[in-house]
This record gives sequence, structure tokens and C-alpha cells, in this order.
Amino acid sequence: MLKLIFALLVAANAVLFAYGKGYLGQFSGNEHEPARLQKQQNADKLQLISASKAEAVAAAVNPPPPAPVPRDEPPAIACLEAGNFVLADARKFEERLAPLALGDRQQRRNLPGQEISSYIVHIPPQGSRAAADKKADELRNLGITNFFVMNDSSPLRWGISLGVFRTEAAAQAQLAALNKQGVQSARVAPRYTGSKQLIYQFRDISEETKARIAKIVARFPEQETRSCTNAR
Repeated sequence: MLKLIFALLVAANAVLFAYGKGYLGQFSGNEHEPARLQKQQNADKLQLISASKAEAVAAAVNPPPPAPVPRDEPPAIACLEAGNFVLADARKFEERLAPLALGDRQQRRNLPGQEISSYIVHIPPQGSRAAADKKADELRNLGITNFFVMNDSSPLRWGISLGVFRTEAAAQAQLAALNKQGVQSARVAPRYTGSKQLIYQFRDISEETKARIAKIVARFPEQETRSCTNAR
């Protein structure tokens, strides 16, 4: 018991000593913010300002980073067409186009003929190779194997051919047989004789590339450029 009383006395003396030195502040309640401010060094140079003014000063000292400048991207042309070229001129034209390295953006097709040469039973274009392959799998599941995916640059690209016939009656008979097997999306379409003239199409090209193609076409006085007639 005596030890406890002795420890309490020591603690009380320590508190009084700290209070006397000012380590615990003043308990009188007189030490508010203005009083503390007066005790600061150079207190006469300090000034209270409003929050809006403080934000304005902060913005002036640390201005926001400048907005990024938009980059000028060359516009793209949906589709440009040139021709009609005879075969001899077409070869010369392609030689001059080669340095442009247009790749898939350049396509060549025959000018459609006027006489019907045959009839094709087909499923219309599916839009992509993957979609065409999916449709082909559906045909196999129905037990149909006599077909092929058309991957040339014709208007039927990524369609599926189910047979070519000399007469429309034969094509219609094939279509009826396919309908019975569960194929409902097949169609019959005429095929025309091929032309000896060629048309070139250029897709997704910049204005600069368009101008370079036009200069090449200008070397062939009978040819001109124009918007595509069957842009896909």
C-alpha cells in the first residue's frame, strides 16, 4: 500500500513539473488561435485570406498542365475506283501502283458482262472468313459436303457456292433439294460472261495516296477515277 501511495506522489510531482515548464500548455482557456498566431515569428506579416482567394493563389502558383494538342490525322477515302482497263494497260497500271504497296486496299475485278452464261446456287456473303467457315460447319452438320467458300474479290466474296448449272431450271431443282435438307438461306443467281476490261478499287486510302493514284491514272488518257459503284 505504501508503495502505491509513493508511486502516485511521484506521478503527481511529474505532472506538476511538466505543467510548470509549459509542456502541457495552459488550462485557463485563454490560448485560442489568435493568441497562438500572435506568438508566431513575424506575426505582423501573416494575413488571413478567404478560401476562394487561397484557391486562386494556388492555381496561379501551380497552373494546370496545358491541354494536349490534337494530332492531324489524314482523312480516309471510303472507296476510289479507276478503269476500265484493257488487259495490256492493266499490267502497266499495276506496275506503276506497286511502289505504293497498297496490299489488301487494292482490288481488281472484271467489268460485268451482259450475257448470262450459267446459274449459281449459293448462300449470300457472310461478311468474313470466320462467319463463312461457321456457315460451312452448319452445312456439314446437315450432311451437305458438295460446296466451297468463295474467297475471291467478286461481289460474292465469303459466300458459299452450292453448285453452278447451265440452266435456271437445274439450279432451281438443286435449290429445292437443299431446302428439303434444311438449307433455307440458299439463293439462285445468274452468272454473266466475263469482260475483257478490268476495274480497280482502292479502299481506306489517305488524301496523299489518292493524289498519287490519280497521277498514275492520268498517264492513261482513256481512264479516270471515280467513287466506287458497289462499295461493300
